[in-house]
Amino acid sequence: MSAVASVRLSLDRIAATDARVNAFTAVLAERALARAQALDRQDQEGPLAGLPFAVKNLYDIAGLTTLAGSKIERDAPPARQDALLVRRLEAAGAVLVGALNMDEYAYGFTTENTHHGATRNPHDLGRISGGSSGGSGAAVAAGQVPLTLGSDTNGSIRVPAALCGVFGLKPTFGRLPRTGTYPFVASLDHLGPMARSVTLLAQAYDAMQGHDASDPACMPRPAEPTAGTLDRGSEGLRLGVLQGWFTAQAGDPARAAVQRVADALHASQRVSWPEVDRARAAAFLITNAEGAALHLRDLKTRAQDFEPLSRDRFLAGALLPAAWIAQAQRLRRWFAREVAATFRDVDLVLAPATPCSAPPIGTEWLEIAGQRLPARASLGLLTQPVSCIGLPVVTVPVWGCDPAAPHLPLGVQLIAAPWREDLCLRAARALEAAGVARSPVATLDPRN
Repeated sequence: MSAVASVRLSLDRIAATDARVNAFTAVLAERALARAQALDRQDQEGPLAGLPFAVKNLYDIAGLTTLAGSKIERDAPPARQDALLVRRLEAAGAVLVGALNMDEYAYGFTTENTHHGATRNPHDLGRISGGSSGGSGAAVAAGQVPLTLGSDTNGSIRVPAALCGVFGLKPTFGRLPRTGTYPFVASLDHLGPMARSVTLLAQAYDAMQGHDASDPACMPRPAEPTAGTLDRGSEGLRLGVLQGWFTAQAGDPARAAVQRVADALHASQRVSWPEVDRARAAAFLITNAEGAALHLRDLKTRAQDFEPLSRDRFLAGALLPAAWIAQAQRLRRWFAREVAATFRDVDLVLAPATPCSAPPIGTEWLEIAGQRLPARASLGLLTQPVSCIGLPVVTVPVWGCDPAAPHLPLGVQLIAAPWREDLCLRAARALEAAGVARSPVATLDPRN
């Protein structure tokens, strides 16, 4: 298929479905078609040649204002050039078709955005898509594009990937440069892809790797291609299933999804991490404090223009004692050392990505394992401890584990030691090949 034909199919699908899904905040039809025509003239080859993709609207796009899901940033000047990862994907032949909805300033797990409207789950339009990269997950699930980019600070790739039923990769912290993106929490922010297949996830990841000195967190490591290792499968991998917090804070369907993956991968070893609840609390404090510091001037002068929930959390973060943050960082370093020790005995560990399947839009409370928990914060219960120490994770979608919502997916995290994205992707590809994990295009059935 020509690049122009591929891009036209994507643009037609967006036009036919996005009024219901609300994944896009900008569609770049003219730019995308011009780019596709140039690719066809050049007869460019490669796995990403002519492939349409879209990005969370915290990525810079030349000529567009970088919104970061907010009202306040509408007053900012347009970006002068594309974000680095956008440029790297386009250099590999991919075609950018638009920008995607998100929680304001990436602070949330639901993409119920006050300024741009809620992004709806394509598998059930009455439910959330997850967040904060909700538009990125929904656009893939709705068949609008096969590949998107998101960001993950506390779970913002893994939560929407899980709830929308797509594959998502949160690389090791510092693996992909964040140059040309709007920050949230500099010491926790990751960038990464979501895709309809594991092969595409790996191909996009390969195209985006490479050190960039403009991002001080980016590690100067050589690119390590992963797509070529997928056919090795999971044979020979030592796998464990995380216990403790990761079972106590998950509902029965989420635990069933993990068990299905564990059975398929022959993972019988049980693994525990110490003080996971404290690690999550540390991530909360660091997020609050760093996020508040970034927005302090606007909190003083334009508080009324924030989304109310993010404003209140930022205000709380501005009042946190410095001693608490110092202790949170100490706990974070200790937790990283303790977790690193577990990877002497296993190569990968498994855990649920979310405690439940996607709740209805507007849900305030969740009932999880006999607990009544606030919905918006608790969707990250199982991802925040992993983000806190920057481990690489691939989230795989598993279906049919929730008897109350059999049409909805649940996600399972495949977690490795730093820099071992290849192991996560190999196991994910084995699950996909076995039919245990899959990412079908949604029928857009408007259930309630």
